[in-house]
Amino acid sequence: MLKDYEGALEDLDKAHVFDPNNVSTLTIRGHVKGALEDYKRAMEDLDKAHVLDPNNAFTLTTCGNVKRVLKDYEGALEDLDKAHVLDPNDAFTLTTRGMVKKKVEDYEGALEDLDKAHVIDPNGAMTLTTRGDVKGALKDYEGALEDKAHVLDPNNAFTLTTRGDIKKVFKDYEGALEDLDKAHVLDPNNAFTLTTRGDVKRLLKDYEGALEDFDKADVFDPNHAFILTLRGDVKRVLKDYEGALEDLDKAHVLDPNDAFTLTTRGDVKRVFKDYQGALEDLDKAHVLDPNNVFILTIRGDAKGALKDYKGALEDLDKAHVLDPNTAFTLTIGGDVKRVFKDY
Repeated sequence: MLKDYEGALEDLDKAHVFDPNNVSTLTIRGHVKGALEDYKRAMEDLDKAHVLDPNNAFTLTTCGNVKRVLKDYEGALEDLDKAHVLDPNDAFTLTTRGMVKKKVEDYEGALEDLDKAHVIDPNGAMTLTTRGDVKGALKDYEGALEDKAHVLDPNNAFTLTTRGDIKKVFKDYEGALEDLDKAHVLDPNNAFTLTTRGDVKRLLKDYEGALEDFDKADVFDPNHAFILTLRGDVKRVLKDYEGALEDLDKAHVLDPNDAFTLTTRGDVKRVFKDYQGALEDLDKAHVLDPNNVFILTIRGDAKGALKDYKGALEDLDKAHVLDPNTAFTLTIGGDVKRVFKDY
C-alpha cells in the first residue's frame, strides 16, 4: 500500500462535489484526513456521514478511531461498541476497540478484543503489535515477543518501539536500543519512542544521551508524568538537583501515587538535607512498594539523620534481608551502627 493520502484526498474531494451525501465518500475522506492529522475536518466529514446513516458500522469505527487519537476514549468506546454490535466480526473494529481499552487500562478487555481480531485476521500487524503491548502491560513478556508483528511490518515505528520496550524488560538493552534507533529514524517526533530509548540509555548509564531523548520527548508530549520522572531521575544522577526537583514536583502533581516519582523525589530531598520532606515522600512510596530495597535504604538513612536510629535499623535490616549484597544498604547500615557505637 503506497499510502498516498494527499492524492487520495484530491480524488475524494472531486467525488464529494459530484455526490455530497455519499456516506462512503465522507467516511473514507474522514479517515484520510485523520491519517493526515487534520482531525477537526475529519470529524466534520464523519459527523455528516453519521447523520446520513447512523447505523453504518464503518463510519462508527472510523469515528471511534479518530476519537481515540484525540484521546476522547469514552466517545471512542461508545462508537466502537455500536459498530461491534452492527458488525461483530470486523477485525479493524475489534483492534481499534482493543487499542482504546488498552489506553483506559482495561487490559483484559483489550486482550479479549485483540484475540478475536487475530482469529479473523491472523496477519494484522497492528493487531499483533497492540496485543504484544497489552501482554507486556499484563507482564506476559514471553507472549508479547511471540506476537511477531515485526515480520509482517518491519518498518512500523510503533511495532519496533513496543518490541524495544519488551526487550528492555528482559534487560536486552543492546537489542532494545537497536529497535528503538530504527523506530526513531522512521518517526523522529514520537514521544513514546524517545522516552523508551531514553530509559534504555538511562539503564545503560548513558545519562547525557538519555537526557537528550527526554528533553525531545517533553517537547512532543509535555506534562507527561513518566517522562518528567525519568528526566528528574537522570538529573539527580547528574547532580542537577534543582532541575530534578522541578521535574519531580511536576510529575507528582500529575500522578501523586507513583512510587518511582515519590522515591526519586525523596532521595533528592535527602540530598538537600530536607529529611522530614524526604521521609514524607518515602513513607508514601513504601506503602505503594513495600519491598523496594532502595526505598527502605534511603528511608533508613533519612530516619538516621533525624536520630530515629531504631526505625533506621528496622528499614536497613529489611533491605538487607531482601538483598544482602547491596553495597549502598551495607554502607548506610554500617554508618547507623557506628552512631550506636556498635563498632
